[in-house]
Amino acid sequence: MSDSALFSTYARYPITLVKGKGSRVWDDQGKEYLDFMSGLAVANLGHVPDAVKAALVSQLDELWHVSNLFHIPGQEKAARLLVDNSCADAVFFCNSGAEANEAAIKLARRYHQKLKGNERYEIITFTQSFHGRTLATLTATGQDKVKEGFLPLPQGFVHVPLHDLPALEAAITDKTAAIMLELVQAEGGVIPVDQEFLRAVRALCDRHGLLLIVDEVQTGMGRTGKLFAYEHYDVEPDIFTLAKGIGSGFPVGAMLAKEHVKPAFVPGAHATTFGGTPIAMAVVAATIETMLKENVAEKAAAASEYLIAQLQEKLAGLPNVDQVRGKGLLIGILCNAPAGDAIAELHKRGLLVVPAGPNVIRLLPNLLVTNEEIDTAVGLIAAVLTEQAAAKAAQ
Repeated sequence: MSDSALFSTYARYPITLVKGKGSRVWDDQGKEYLDFMSGLAVANLGHVPDAVKAALVSQLDELWHVSNLFHIPGQEKAARLLVDNSCADAVFFCNSGAEANEAAIKLARRYHQKLKGNERYEIITFTQSFHGRTLATLTATGQDKVKEGFLPLPQGFVHVPLHDLPALEAAITDKTAAIMLELVQAEGGVIPVDQEFLRAVRALCDRHGLLLIVDEVQTGMGRTGKLFAYEHYDVEPDIFTLAKGIGSGFPVGAMLAKEHVKPAFVPGAHATTFGGTPIAMAVVAATIETMLKENVAEKAAAASEYLIAQLQEKLAGLPNVDQVRGKGLLIGILCNAPAGDAIAELHKRGLLVVPAGPNVIRLLPNLLVTNEEIDTAVGLIAAVLTEQAAAKAAQ
């Protein structure tokens, strides 16, 4: 809208959503959509999950905000749920994925400079990665498009191609503090990390005294069919980050670390005004408890197997589809031409999907999606891509 009071930082779709429940959302005209975006991997339990709503409503009658200068019981409860169900020993709560990754970067540097007594500060990341929009996290991101117009960028970040082990080894110097990566490059095209490569990265970190940071902002909280994506790899990070699905739509982030890294953060080393408020912690605890009680990660794994099988069957032989790839319910359909028109047409037909780079249709249904909803979505995708292939052949 030309008369909007908002900055034009988003190329918004021509849809205004006003209501959601489960896998469905409705726009301001009353049109219903099947949501295979989940707010970009946020509504992992579906829209307005009952147990999380009840916890939020209850907390609204008690206490909304208190400074982190006081003890907040909800933080202890939510942190304990995360620690007891992961490899981590400590949690720092914040408000977003970018803040969580900022905290991880700061913790890695401070670990070396304050605990290990060296001057290491560089973080190695990978091309096509995405780690956030703050100055540090966009510099960590391995995509030039997010950096345009923001020079000069902070020092201390080195990028190498994903799965290029010799390049990674060559990039390690006496300045290197950590290696940071996503286990599925979601914004970079839905590219899963190879298991042997991650094991080699872990070995390099151990050999050189580096920290391994895993960005689980999009892959965490059951999205890949495990509560955390690192569980697929038989490798444990020293630090990992969460956001998106941890709050069921409420803005929450978290940075988690192992015991040997924990002492690097002392009072005054890092802080936040709004991180870990009583409201946010009620939502986080209810989200995690629901996921554990209802075996949501296991259900996501089963739904993923069915969705991928249906996509491979229905899209087989289409000349405009190169590959179906991903992990869990983070799936990309790689097309051999820009996918924007297909995505727009799917929206018109009532299916919400999102790109992951110019040629990839990204699917992010909630983790409790049904086979019937999957059938509907795959039918729409197959119809649109088939029609597009036929139209191109007729040219």
